This record gives sequence, structure tokens and C-alpha cells, in this order.
Amino acid sequence: MTMTSLPIDPSTLPSWARWLAQDADGTWWAYEHEPNEGAVSWYENEVGDSIRLCNGLSNTGWRRTLMRIR
Repeated sequence: MTMTSLPIDPSTLPSWARWLAQDADGTWWAYEHEPNEGAVSWYENEVGDSIRLCNGLSNTGWRRTLMRIR
């Protein structure tokens, strides 16, 4: 996945956002610090901010969506 194939406009992301990831249910999130991997989703690692961005289609390959953006 590349920044151009994301379902959101990267210029609208908060300035603190450093990581993007999609959960199995299709929800996209931005994270300040690299998130932890759960059973079906990513979650913040108890430091920094996170924000829900948008819904997408459920994704069985969600573990491959984590990307550093800055």
C-alpha cells in the first residue's frame, strides 16, 4: 500500500501522525508512535496519540497495512 492508494487525503492528517494502519474491520487509524498488534486490530502503545480516520472494507490482510508516514 502506498500513500496514493489510501482512502484519506494525507494532507489532512494531524501533524503528530507518524504511522497509519488499518484494522481487520476496515477502520483506518493514525498513530503518533508505532502501534502494537492485537488479535484483529492495532492499538496504541500507551504513549502518544491516536485518531480514528475512516472506515474501509474489512481486510484479512490488515497486518500488512502498518506504515510509517513521517
